[in-house]
Amino acid sequence: MLRAMVGIGLGCALAIVLTFQGTLPRVERLKAEALEKAIFKVVPGMVSKKTYQLDKSNNLVEVTGKVKDGQLIHAGYDKEGKLVGFAVEASGMGFADVLRILYGYDPEKQAVVGFYVLESKETPGLGDKIEKDANFLANFEALDVALTEDLSTTKNMVVTVKSGAKKNPWEVDGITGATISSRAIGNIIGTSTQQIVPVIYKNREMFEQPQ
Repeated sequence: MLRAMVGIGLGCALAIVLTFQGTLPRVERLKAEALEKAIFKVVPGMVSKKTYQLDKSNNLVEVTGKVKDGQLIHAGYDKEGKLVGFAVEASGMGFADVLRILYGYDPEKQAVVGFYVLESKETPGLGDKIEKDANFLANFEALDVALTEDLSTTKNMVVTVKSGAKKNPWEVDGITGATISSRAIGNIIGTSTQQIVPVIYKNREMFEQPQ
């Protein structure tokens, strides 16, 4: 009986491994396709892009192949090749697990102008409202992330406030019943924009080169 149990266990383990390996390419392809669609969704008017990676020294390097690790910034251009904005990947801890998001940034308006949840395991019916609640998503149509005069950081840290308590353009109106999840989104965007927006301005001439 012991041999039979061990054999069954090994067979199940092998089946799981083979299934995972067999489906991994398709899963990765679907994730890549979803990311591509989201990038064009969060930057209005974008029809083409260039992708850059932020290295450990906060320098930007253009990438053309697959990137496994590192902060990615996608510069978006209209049909005339004019820079219209950026799609920035960011992540942070939510209520249940790590949240991966994508937000659009307009350098002319100095504002977040789009938002999309790439990966979430938040509670269905509660935490997952960050993906579909219309009032919450409206926060990211013109969320102020203007820089200080020396362009070193944002003037105001993006923060999430209680539902209905938003008074300033850099505040995110939270979701009743999904306080932790909506607060997490504010924290993720606030932390990311403080780091990324100054880097974008530092390298603005590089992004505005003709396409």
